[in-house]
Amino acid sequence: MDEPLLRELTPVVIGVLCRRGADFATAEDAVQEALVQAVLTWPDRPPADPLGWLVTVAWRKFLDTHRAESSRREREIRVSTEPPPGPAESTDDTLGLFFLCAHPSLTPASAVALTLRAVGGLTTRQIARAYLVPEATMAQRISRAKRTVTTARFDRPGDLTTVLRVLYLVFNEGYTGDVDLAAEAIRLTRQLASMTDDEETAGLLALMLLHHARRGARTLRDGTLVPLAEQDRSLWDTSLIAEGIAILRNALARDRLGEYQAQAAIAALHADAQRAEETDWAQIVEWYDELLTLTGSPVVRLNRAVAVGEADGPAAGLAALASVESGLPRRAAASAYLHEKAGDLATAARLYAEAADAAPTLAERHHLTRQAARLGQALRR
Repeated sequence: MDEPLLRELTPVVIGVLCRRGADFATAEDAVQEALVQAVLTWPDRPPADPLGWLVTVAWRKFLDTHRAESSRREREIRVSTEPPPGPAESTDDTLGLFFLCAHPSLTPASAVALTLRAVGGLTTRQIARAYLVPEATMAQRISRAKRTVTTARFDRPGDLTTVLRVLYLVFNEGYTGDVDLAAEAIRLTRQLASMTDDEETAGLLALMLLHHARRGARTLRDGTLVPLAEQDRSLWDTSLIAEGIAILRNALARDRLGEYQAQAAIAALHADAQRAEETDWAQIVEWYDELLTLTGSPVVRLNRAVAVGEADGPAAGLAALASVESGLPRRAAASAYLHEKAGDLATAARLYAEAADAAPTLAERHHLTRQAARLGQALRR
């Protein structure tokens, strides 16, 4: 890879795109994408005309972005002209893009944004709206990420574990803005699963499908959160549940357990229960034990304590919760729930109020505030 040549040609290509009608910021964005493509193809197939190759590919990237602004479904339409003979864009490069976007030099936030832009095909405006930040801010973040991956050491690409973590982060961003990040994460994970023979990739896909299947029951029309035990299970998407369970079974059959498979197994047990009362909490605790062994995560320890409270009673759950650090997010909410189950309504009300003050989202804050008010009214009767 001739990195000095790429740096020399970059301003020239930007100038060509600007003369063709692109604004500077969009031209710079398109050229950075062309540079990423060059990193993937040039080491094995250097073009005879590097400048012509970069101009053609960058112009095509610009046109893709321009068309995506008016119609997301048309983002894959390419102009009729092809790059010069020799190197050309290939669908096989998608896997390489996944790994470049998860380069260890990038922060998790930058890796997520770059994955959505370079692999997912979302526009900068769409990503900015999804993250509820100004478009200019997101454009700068993505441009910095592209510059990083085009100048970093390419003997250190992101590994599959990092790629999966990035996709997991995309999924957990939720459903804000005009782009459904959860659905986008599922689409990208399907794409990756079709290109890799990996149990954890399959486990992550199964986990996403099983969680996404409950989406329609998670909130009321006014945005009020509905706890899992109170959800209308007739609203769950049974086709997604069946698909997720089938994918998970195939992955588990290979007997190479990973954290996403374990999480998916827990989600499958919840999905398998026709009523909340039929949930197999004892088996869920066993899966949390496996997950805790794999990760040692304090969040897993917290969720396990709640599961123990369901399986063995609130006293056992509170005993398990005692080993979870006090400052962990949502610990107060879990403690409030277990104290309520134990009949200690005064402590539960206080903890619900405490949890509401620290809630990460407005919807969660409203839910916890309502729980505190509900118990407060019960105590005053």
